[in-house]
This record gives sequence, C-alpha cells and structure tokens, in this order.
Amino acid sequence: MENLGYIAVLLAFLLSGYATAAALGGKLRSNPFLEVSAQRAVVGAWLMTSAATGILLHAILTDNFSFNYVASRSNVDLDLLYKVAALWGGQEGSLLFWSWIAATYTFVAVYTGRARHRSMISYVVVTMAATQAFFLGLVTFTANPFQVIMSGPQITSVPDGQGLNPLLQHPMMAIHPPMLYLGYVGFTVPFAFALASLVTRQPGERWIHTTRIWTMVTWLFQSIGILLGANWAYVVLGWGGYWGWDPVENASLLPWITGTAFLHSVMMQEKKGMMKVWNIILISSTFFLCIFGTMMTRGGLVSSVHAFAESDIGIYFVWYLFIGISITAYLIASRLDYLRSEAELDSVVSRESSFLFNNVVLLASCFAVLWGTLFPVISEYFTGDKITVGAPFFNKVNVPIGLFLLFLTGVGPLFAWRRTSAESLRRNFQWPAVAALVCAAALVAGGMRHFYATVCFALCAFVTLTVLMEFYRGGKVIRRKRGGSLLAAMVELTHRNTRRYGGYLVHMAIVLMFIGFAGAAFNRVHQQEMAVGDSVAVGPYEFKLQNVSEMDNPNFFRAVASIDVSRRGEFLQTLMPERRFYHASQQPTSRVDVRNRLNEDVYLVYAGQSGDGANPVIQVYINPLVNWIWIGAVLLVLGTLVALIPNKSLRRSARRATLKEQPVAATGD
Repeated sequence: MENLGYIAVLLAFLLSGYATAAALGGKLRSNPFLEVSAQRAVVGAWLMTSAATGILLHAILTDNFSFNYVASRSNVDLDLLYKVAALWGGQEGSLLFWSWIAATYTFVAVYTGRARHRSMISYVVVTMAATQAFFLGLVTFTANPFQVIMSGPQITSVPDGQGLNPLLQHPMMAIHPPMLYLGYVGFTVPFAFALASLVTRQPGERWIHTTRIWTMVTWLFQSIGILLGANWAYVVLGWGGYWGWDPVENASLLPWITGTAFLHSVMMQEKKGMMKVWNIILISSTFFLCIFGTMMTRGGLVSSVHAFAESDIGIYFVWYLFIGISITAYLIASRLDYLRSEAELDSVVSRESSFLFNNVVLLASCFAVLWGTLFPVISEYFTGDKITVGAPFFNKVNVPIGLFLLFLTGVGPLFAWRRTSAESLRRNFQWPAVAALVCAAALVAGGMRHFYATVCFALCAFVTLTVLMEFYRGGKVIRRKRGGSLLAAMVELTHRNTRRYGGYLVHMAIVLMFIGFAGAAFNRVHQQEMAVGDSVAVGPYEFKLQNVSEMDNPNFFRAVASIDVSRRGEFLQTLMPERRFYHASQQPTSRVDVRNRLNEDVYLVYAGQSGDGANPVIQVYINPLVNWIWIGAVLLVLGTLVALIPNKSLRRSARRATLKEQPVAATGD
C-alpha cells in the first residue's frame, strides 16, 4: 500500500508539472490542444492527490503502524475523530493534506472559470499548477508520509503508535486546521487570476469580480480558522487567554490583514477605476504571506507551540518566494501603463479617502506584526543573540492601530463617494458622536479608569449607531413604499444590496469582538495550592475544593478536581478541571473547565501538583466579556455569507436569462 501511495503522489507531481508546462506552452504557441490537455492534467492531479490522501487516511484508521508517519502520529487507543485529525497532525501528513486542498481548489477554479475567462484561464492554470507542483514536490522528495518502518519478512511486530500530540486531542483540532488550510491555500486562486490579468492585460471588471468573490470565500475560511484557533488556545492551553502573539498565530493573521485591505480597496477599482497597482500588490502580498507563514510553521524559522518539528525544507520555500516575488514584481513593473488609475481622489472627506486610510492603517499593523515576529531571527543574524519580542510590544503597537481601524469602520458608511458636504457630516455624525460621548462619560462616572478600554467601548457605541442608522434609513424608505414592518423592510433592504449590508453585519461583528477584547483589561488571576476542603476567594467569587477523583483508560490517566463556585455566598456551579497524563506520548496536559456568561467567564485550571505531590495547584481566572468574541465570530460568518449572496436584482436577471434559454414546448391543435 505504501508503494501505491507514493506512486499516486509522484504521478500527481508529474501531472501538475505537465499542466504548468502545457498551459504555458499552449498559450505561447496558440495551441488549444495543449491548453485543453493542461486542464485535463489538473483533473488527473486532483484524482492522484485524492487517492494518496485516501491511502494515508486508510492507514491511520486501520492502525497500519508499518507506516512511520502513522506510528508517530496515531495510536490504537485514539478516538476516531483524533485519528482523522492525525492526517494533518504532523509535517508529512499536513503537507499532503495541503496539496490535496490545493489540487481541489485548482480543479474547481479552472473548471468553473474556463468558460467565463477563456482568454486567461491557461495562465491561471500555470500559477495554480506550479504552486501545487511545489508542494507535491516537497511531499515526494523531502517529506514522504509513506515511508515504512520495516518491510518484507523482517516484520515481526509493530508498535501501538506514539499517539497524537495531547494538545491536539480536542474536537476543535478536527476543524481548526482544515479551515485555516482552506484559507491559506485558497488565496492562491485570486492571486492566480490577478497574475493572469496582468499577463493578458485583461480589460473590464469580470476578472475583478471573480477575484473578489474568491477572496471573500478564502478570507472567510481564514477568519474561521483564526477564530477557532483562538478558541482552542482558550479552552485547551490553560493559560486563560485566546491570543498570545505567538509567531504561528501571527503568521495566520498577516494574510488576513492584507486580504481585508484588498476587500476594501478593490471596491475603489470596481467603482472608480482607482488603486489598480495597489490592489495587485495587496492580493500578491496576501498570497506570498500565506507561503511565508507556511515556511515559518514548517521550516524551523521560529519556535512555537503550534509549529511542526524543525526540518530542512525552509530553503525550498525561500527559493519559491524569491522566484514568485521576482516574477510578480516584473509583471507589475511592465504593466504600469495598463494599471494607470482612471480617476483621482477628489476630497479627503470622502468614502474613497476612508478606504485609503483603512488600507494604510491595516498595512501599518501588518508591518508591525511582521517586524515583531521576525525580530528574534533578525537580531540573532546581526548580533548572535536571539532577542524575543513578547506580547507587550504587540499590544503597545496594535491596540492604538486597532482602535483607529474601529473608528474608520464607523466613519466609512457616513462618507459619500467623491466628496462629503458639511451638512451631511453634521447630520450623519451627530448622533453617533453623542452616543460615544455618553458611553465614555457613563463609564468614567461608573469608575472605569482604563484609557484604552474606555475609548474602545465609546467607539463601539459610535460604530453600532452608524450601522443601525444605515439599516434604519434604508428600511424606512422601503417601508414607506411597500408597507409592512420595519424589520421586514430591513430584510428586503439587505436582499437588494447583500454586499453592502452583509459588510455592515461584518462591521457589527468586529464591534462585538472588540467589546470582548476590551474586557481583557480587567482580567484577574490567582494561583493556589489547595487541599480537599480548602477555599479561596477571588473577587466576588469563592472556590472550594470538594474532592479529587482519579480515572484511567488506555489513552490517558486523569485526575479531576471538583470545585464548588459561589458568588457572595450563593452557590453557582461545580467546575471540574482535569490534569491528564497520556500513556503513549508520556506527556501531561491540563483540561480547563469554564463557567461561560456574557458578563464574564470563571475559568479554572488544574495546573499540576504541589512540590510534595500531595495537593493540586489550581489557577483561577476571571475573564470579563470573553464570550462577546465568539458571538462576534458567529455574526462575522453570517455577514460574510450574506455578502456572498447575489443581490435580488441579479438573481431575478439570472432567472429571466434561464427562462429565455429554455425551449418553448410545442402545442398541438
């Protein structure tokens, strides 16, 4: 079976290479047969990659420990869900899974876009198939998941497997990595269309529409992956937080930032023909940051709890980035006449300027995160000492940037295109500004003295009112014309312009998440060794250790602390944090227990044993407003899905076009 898996990967690599060469050669020689054969090779590469992935997954599920990868990443006692997660739980398997997602994206993008983008689809094939061939080459020659421990008659026994990393044995890890990969790999599609438009000097907005849709889809996957990762860190790692500015966390955030900037600035190109060079640079930067993030995770560039083991594949990523960036820079430089802007900025007080400021601030945040992430590598190269940049640096730089972005989120909808009049500014800003000031005054009067938190809550009030006013004004007009309730009118309004009002829902999601972020300013933590019967008070809460129970199963041993939680003398709930020891990997971990409420979380960690091993060490965290982050995450997904739905008028036009194409049935006398 290992030979079949390797042959499938090798064939997929060869087919991807052929698709790259045939698509390019067919276009340059005006040979449609080569172009069609390249598209068919894309299908073949997808089939072979699917077969290889299926073979490895089958080996994991059937405990075939003659495979070195299966023996090192799985275990006979793993639950089915975690055996599936073992597919992407290690370097080799994750690269194969990545290659399968890339092959799937290539197949879907080519076969849905070949009719609409006939003149440029071959160049799309070149970019995507070349990227796919690069990853398949890594799997084939440097990170082969089909290596065996023993073969032939020498096999006398096989191990039971070392098991999946205990930190990955959580249901979230069955969802988080695939979503993040769908985001990372998916950005190849808009990049490929953008590059193809440069090569062909593609006129019109059709390619922009395709690129924007693909970017929204992959941005959504990237957002889900990041937020699921934050939730995993919160409920699994046991440190009371959800974002620690870890290098691998930062690597996932960087392309999300530039992708967000592109989704805003591309509207300038669609409506005004502006920022063409900027948009090409943004979508290209997003793609290359995805590759860079992959290199960080797998090439040993940085140390991280999320990173795979160090390997020597980093140099291949460096060469790929160098060649890719060089080709992209040459194409941009040689097409500057084609990328000339069709309009100029008329006024600083306009929607165009708000998009421009939004982009500048987002790119400033991206640079700050990138600089802080790479600073240990840079410092070690120049001084020989690795100087680590911690969370205080990132917070100090990015908190003000984030607040300014939050302000722009509210300001943007209030500005008109081209130029905003003074009367319009007064009318649109009056009530949101009043709401922000009232909110800030009420918080200060209530005793809040944290500057950034106060500003954040005030800006959240400002943005919330701007979004509600947009829905209210549009809904009121529709209700006046059609009657019915205001809510029904606002739903109809959203149907008529899904992109705009779906975007407003995303803005509201950001507001909710910022409320959750601001709550971190008031977190409290306490750690104490506790014997059975002991109590500890943290803020208004009292925690009493009732008992510690121990259980064992084939996968892990666990000790569970039963702790009663009371607030001002009133019993609330019994929380049961755990301390686990996994037999196969010989690693201990903690499993937290959390009392989730909208106002604050009570978060308990069984951190370990006392020095003499007699008593558990319990950590207590009181984390205000955290759940608003997860509520905002749900709304962000909903808003993006709404924005992806075609407008009502477009759906009607499509139905009319379909009806016109249907043959009229013959009637008899």
